[in-house]
Formats: sequence, C-alpha cells, structure tokens
Amino acid sequence: MSDQASSGVLYFNGINGSSGAYETPPLSPDDLARAIQGDLDLSVEPERAAEIVAESPDDLSVLRQKKQDATEGHFGVKEGVDPGDLSQSGWGVIFAFKDKDRVPAIRDALAPLLNLRREQAGRLYREYADADGYRPNESKQKFLERFQVGPGPADPEQMPYYLLIVGDPETIPYRFQYQLDVQRAVGRLHFDKLEHYAYYAQSVVAAESGQYPLPRRATFFGVANPKDPATQLSAKELVDPLSASLKSNPRLSGWAVDTILADQARKSRLAQVLGGPETPALLFTASHGMGFDNGDKRQFPHQGALLCQDWPGPEDWRKPIPQDFYLAADDITAEARLLGRIAFFFACYGAGTPRLDDFSRQTKRGEIAPHAFLSQLPMRLLSHEKGGALAVVGHVERAWGVSFHTEKTGKQLAAFESTLERLMKGDRIGWGMEYFNERYAELSSDLTDFLQEVHPFTPDNVKLGSLWTANNDARGYVVLGDPAVRLTLGSGNQPLERAYVIDARYTPGAAPAAASAVSGQAGDTPAPAAASAVSGQAGDVNYGLLPDFGKARDDLQEVIRRISQALVRMIDKVTTVEVRTHLAAAEAGAEPVREAKSIIRLDGDEEHIVPRKDDDIDRALWMIHEGMVAQARQNRAEIIRTIGALFKA
Repeated sequence: MSDQASSGVLYFNGINGSSGAYETPPLSPDDLARAIQGDLDLSVEPERAAEIVAESPDDLSVLRQKKQDATEGHFGVKEGVDPGDLSQSGWGVIFAFKDKDRVPAIRDALAPLLNLRREQAGRLYREYADADGYRPNESKQKFLERFQVGPGPADPEQMPYYLLIVGDPETIPYRFQYQLDVQRAVGRLHFDKLEHYAYYAQSVVAAESGQYPLPRRATFFGVANPKDPATQLSAKELVDPLSASLKSNPRLSGWAVDTILADQARKSRLAQVLGGPETPALLFTASHGMGFDNGDKRQFPHQGALLCQDWPGPEDWRKPIPQDFYLAADDITAEARLLGRIAFFFACYGAGTPRLDDFSRQTKRGEIAPHAFLSQLPMRLLSHEKGGALAVVGHVERAWGVSFHTEKTGKQLAAFESTLERLMKGDRIGWGMEYFNERYAELSSDLTDFLQEVHPFTPDNVKLGSLWTANNDARGYVVLGDPAVRLTLGSGNQPLERAYVIDARYTPGAAPAAASAVSGQAGDTPAPAAASAVSGQAGDVNYGLLPDFGKARDDLQEVIRRISQALVRMIDKVTTVEVRTHLAAAEAGAEPVREAKSIIRLDGDEEHIVPRKDDDIDRALWMIHEGMVAQARQNRAEIIRTIGALFKA
C-alpha cells in the first residue's frame, strides 16, 4: 500500500492481469476502515478487537510474548543456543497426516537433503509424519501441545528451531505457518512432481558441499511504473535507499551491490539477473505482483509473477496485461543458472495466494481462488533441473507499502536491512527472518492496544488503516525452501567466468530413506492401520466366507506363484546397479563432460570410472557422485531385504 493519507487516497500494490486495473482499487481511509472492521462496531464491542489482529486469543498471547522476548533480548532460540549450528538449534520436517500415502515417495525424493540435515542436527533431528504429522484443521497451539511445547523462545530439546513444512497450503494452511514462524524458523516446500523435490534436495546438498562458492554480489531491482504511486514509492523509499545502505555498510565491505531502477527495470533486464549471466548471489526485487480473477486460466501459472517497467502504467493501459510485461515461471528456461542463490520478492502474491480474501473482515470473505496455492515463479527457481535456488522470500496475499514507509515516520528499513545483512554474512535464512517475526509481533500488539483504546470513541481511521495494513504485511512474509539454507560465498565479488551447473536426476520407485521417528501422543487422529491377528483354529468357524477350502488353497498357490515370478524379475533388476554423474554439456545435444560412473554388482565387485582432471570442479563432481552411490547402495539393500522378507513369508 502507498501511504498517501494526506491526499485522502490510499494506493495498493498488485495489478489484476485479467482487467489491467489495480487488484485493490484506491480507497479513502474511511473506506479502508470499514473494510477492516466488517460487521464489527468497535465502539460497542471493544473486547472483540483481537479478532481483527489474530486467528485466536492464544495466537495473540504468543505474539505479545514474542514482543516481550525481543524487548528482553531473546531472539528466536533460547539463550546459549547457536542458531548457526544445527547440532544445537535442531532441524525438523513436518508432513501432513492427510498425505501419509504420498509421504514415503516424497521422503525418498528428499533423501539427500534429509540425510544431510540428519547428519548435521544429530539427536535434534526430527520427522513429524503419519500420526505425528500435521492433522486436518489443527491450530499451531494444538500441534505444539501434542509435543509438550509451550510459548517463549524456542527450546530445540522440545522441538527443533528450524522446521520445514512439506505440503500445499490447503493441506497445511498458511495460518499454521504464520503462527509457527513466530517462535521458530519455518520454511515450506510443495511440488506437484516428485522429481522437483529431488532436484531441490540435490541442489541444496551441492551448494552446501563448499565446491560452488558464489561471488559476493547483490542486485536490487526496483520498478517505477509511470503515474503509479505504489511502485514509484517502493523504488524511491525502499529499493534505492536499501541498496545504498547495504553498499555503504562497513560490515559488508567485500560485496558488490548493483541497483537497477525505473526505466532500466524491464523484463529483459530481470531475466539477465534471474537465471541469466548476471545472476547474483542475492536478488531483491520490488514491483507489482500479478493477480488474476478467480477462474482465469492464468491464475495458477502466473499469479505472483513480477510486473516490470514494460507496463505503461494505470492511465495508459486499461486492458488485460500480456505476458510481455511480466516475468513468470515459464520464462525461466532450462539454461537458467540459479544454483545456490537466494531471492527476495517484494510483490503481491510473490509467495502464494490464499483461497479466501484476507483483505477485509467480513462475515463471509470472498473466494479469490479455487484453492490456496504457492506461486509458481519461486517454485520453478527452487526446482530447476540444472541446480536451483536455495530459498525465496515472498509475500502471501497483498504486499503493502507500509512495510517500509508511513506518512508520519517516513521510510522504515530496519527489518529489511537487518535481514539482508544476515543473509549477506552467510547466516541461515530462517534466522535472518527473525526481524520480520519480531516486527509482526510488535505490530500485532500495538494494533490490539489501539483497538482496545478506542472505546467509547470513534477510532482514527487513518491510524487504524496504517496499523492494520502494516500488521498484515509483516505476517505475510514467508520462506519458500529449507529455512536452514544459507549462501555459500567465495572471497571475491567478480562475476563467475563459467556458471555452476549440476545435472539433477531422479529415478522413481527407489526404496525410501529410513525415517527418524519422533515421540509424541497420538491424540484423536487415527494412526496408521495395524494388522490384526485372530487366535484360534482356522477351521473352527466358517461364516460362509470359505465355502470351498480346496479352491481357496489352489487360488492361494496361484497367487504365490505369480508373486514369486515378480520377485525374480525384481532380483534381475538389482543384480547390477549403475550410477552416472556428469556435468551438463555446454550446448544442447552435445555429449556430457566430466563424467563419473560406478557399476556395483551383486557379488560385491565394483567398477569405478573417475574424472580425468584433479581440479575443484572434478572434486565437487566426485563428492556428489559418492553421495549418489551411497544412496544407490542403501536403496538396493532395502530392496533386497524386502525381497528376502517376502520370500520368507
């Protein structure tokens, strides 16, 4: 939102691609106040003010506790815990109980990442799945109570500080992520294809191997469309001063900071710094995010795409927005070079879209999408087949200008500056986002206090609008990706002569990696069904289910025969395992270069073909290859054990 209270009109970020108009029309402070309050009359019912601020009184209590903790110097984890060391801060992954049938395959695809985090976190590694996973319609408080976790700074002995949610926002709602993130460092992943989980996992492992250090380069990209107050404000009061502040920061003296503003901030230029030859380690963008009408065929693939300077502005363009004006997921080509990068998108719907409108408090909120979903641009960046980004910070629902500017205080950049400085120092992204979590807690408490003070007076609509939009904006920033990732940086800031590339692969159907169980109470959610046994003689009772025991015996023998044949075919497939790892060819259709190959036979014989050169690239290639071979050995061992158990049965 562009805070133009003095002119009597408030402008909002976000352009509707279906019509070409603003996603939210400009409003007066009075109109905004009515939208916020909905059917509430705060002059009569001040005790209901919390309903405007948080999902529940318990959530509001946690936010107040967070504000107090920050005031007392407690940030995220409890005193004495190093958030950079996973063996102290812990790491966990949360699956949904509803996804229990699909979780083994997802866990298998994520195995390289899960194995790495298990090794790093040790005894503080947790997997919350099956009966321990997220349950339908469960609040954050109920989830934590199942594991005896209370409010206050995160104690990794109770639950890891870093938590990765794996699931779509319909199955595990955004509100759960918002509230869990108040106390912990939370990220989210969800892909429709299993191979995309595998590509992401392999990218993180490769980036953290230390063999792909990135130049210390950051780029700030700020759109300022003609006659558009929202983007002109973000370019002038956010992007330009933010980049200047970080460029002059003596603690970041080794960094090269580039700024792309206004007329230069076109789609073609964005493509160069988002997957192209000038892609930096850290990219920050501020622009309109694309929104579309519910039912528009472009809503799912293009909502949250970044509208660039190519758009002539609201006065000179009053019709549907063509893709020529914005950068979307399908603009990211197979040749994009993204390995190890982090991006921060200040844009409406830049991270995701809820099903129901979060803008106004009405008895029946409008449905803005068929279902909640994640924006496809960041998910494409994370799951790139040649090596993906580590994480993307973005906004769910609308983004607001009061994030960084208000009429009375001017620009307020501390949360942005502090978060980005942590990322540029190589800190983990979830730890860096604590500044936004603290801001959300403070604004929620301030808004609640303001609303409770208005009785029996009429609230100041300008102040109400400013506080409410600032609160919602701070809540909506989320991390897509593992919250424990961080930039792997080299010593210099000169661009790479040759882009880093990995050839991520995924073979479906491999045995899933072993899971680490976390203890907890099963509660009222059904646990996975267990086989039941019936005591007594088989022939004692026949309730008409076995009228012809002889025929049943013959049928059973036929089933056993067919199973045996299938097992023989499975054995044929695991007698020899071949693993190939190579760098992608420089040109499409050419043979791959720098290949490593291993052949593992059932009798124990192994044959290995190693890279010819002994340089950093070959050493990195061999390190990744060794990890793939180890996983292949584990998968084959699991298959053989399964076959043996079936033969025994």
